[in-house]
Order: sequence, then structure tokens, then C-alpha cells
Amino acid sequence: MTSGESAWLDIAPWGITARVAERLRATAEEVAREWGVPLGERLTAGRFSYVAFAGDDAVLKVVPVEDDGADHEADALALLAGDGAVRLLRHDRTRRAILMERARPGYDASRLPDPQTVRDAIAAAKKFWRPATRGAPFRWIGDHVPRWLDDAGDHYLVRQAKEIYETMHPNDTTLVHGDFHHHNLLSHEDGWVVIDPKPMVGEPEFDVPTFLWNPIGHLPTTESVERWIGAFAEAGLDANLLRKWAIVRGTYQGLPLSQGLTAETTPALRVVRALL
Repeated sequence: MTSGESAWLDIAPWGITARVAERLRATAEEVAREWGVPLGERLTAGRFSYVAFAGDDAVLKVVPVEDDGADHEADALALLAGDGAVRLLRHDRTRRAILMERARPGYDASRLPDPQTVRDAIAAAKKFWRPATRGAPFRWIGDHVPRWLDDAGDHYLVRQAKEIYETMHPNDTTLVHGDFHHHNLLSHEDGWVVIDPKPMVGEPEFDVPTFLWNPIGHLPTTESVERWIGAFAEAGLDANLLRKWAIVRGTYQGLPLSQGLTAETTPALRVVRALL
């Protein structure tokens, strides 16, 4: 990559650039040959990696080196061992290639009515949130959130989010998904499993905000934000902490504004503004 050349698209539909996709495709074909698995066409849903079916029962994923948030995806899948997440089948850490179980029927939670989505999301999350150890191998959220806020730029919402974060003391005892939302929750057999974790250790409340501004196309309202926060609070989470994390995470994920978007059209920032 040349200096200043990004691996990421900066406009919809987002994801990796064609150049990076081609690089990952070559790796996927190389790995598939070595592992003796057939490789299908790239799945459009895997916008931030190279993802393709590998026969009838597996999926092969190659994660770009630029996505350091996914460094320990395979480690999280190994820890979960098929309980609440797709099962890890094989992993090449050097080439960032992951062979995993295919979820069946495999539709995501974006098509569900709200009450059912709440129930299924909470049930899946509670399976994922399990004890994990900082540095073995997972990163701690507290080592990264301050930098992410700094990267969000000089904006009044950033200043407010930083003030809020200074009142927080995130723990480091629970495995969190990092990108938990409708499109990363798939139907599998008679239940639901998560995919595509960006795993870290922290506290469960950290994971909820991404659900508040999803699925794609959803524009959060004060009513929808409070309804979701209330549902997770009824399941045992701290409502005040949920609100704080929604403001902090919504700020650094929504800013600086992406090309063509405003604070009103950026779902994460709509959540922030609904809570402030």
C-alpha cells in the first residue's frame, strides 16, 4: 500500500476497496487449495473481508491485515466452541484465514419484528459474554477507547463524550463482541449464532450501542433507543452504563462524518443526540 492509500471505501456501500479484495481473493484461493476445500463466489455480505462459501457446510474468510480489530476473531470462536457462535473449523493466523461452520438457514436478524429481535439478541449476547482474560490474547477496551475518541476530531460531541468517559471505569473480565448487531446475528438450526466478532475484554454494556443504530437503513429515534436500552436493562444490564457507552461509542463511530452524511443521517450520531 502506498502512503495515504486506504484499504477502505469512504462512501456507501463501504467495505474494502477492489484492490484489497483482489489481494484477499488470491490468499483465499491459495488457502482453499492447500486445505482441499472448494471455494465459491465472494459473498457480498462480507464487505470488510473476503468471504466465500467453502462447500455446502463451511465458509472461508480472509481478514485484511488493516483490520486489527479482527486480530482475535478466531480466538473468540475457539473459546466459544460453537456455543452461541459459528464453530471454528481451521485457522491460519499468518494468512488471517478462517474456515468456519456455515450457519443454516443463515438469515440475519434484520428481518425480524422488534420484540422477537430483542429476545433473540439478548439470548445470543448472553452466550457470547463469558469470562475472558485480558492479554490472553484479547485486548482491553480501556486501552483503545481514548484513542478512538481522539481520532473522532474536534467536535462538541467529542468533548462531551470524553467528559462522560472520564466518569467510567470499564472492567476487563468479559469477552465482548465489538460489533454486535442484527447483521452479525444469524439463524442456525433452532437458534441464533453470532458471526464476525471484533473481540476484546470489557463489560457487556459496551456491546449494546451497535444494536441501537442498526439494522442498515434504520434511523434511530429517542423512542427506539430507549426501548432497546430498557430491554437490555430488564435482562440485567446497567441502564445508565448503557447510555454512557451509547454516547461514547456513537460519537467515535459517527465522527468525523463520512462523505455525504450529516449528523441527522448518521445513525450512530442520532443515538448520541437522542441521549444528550
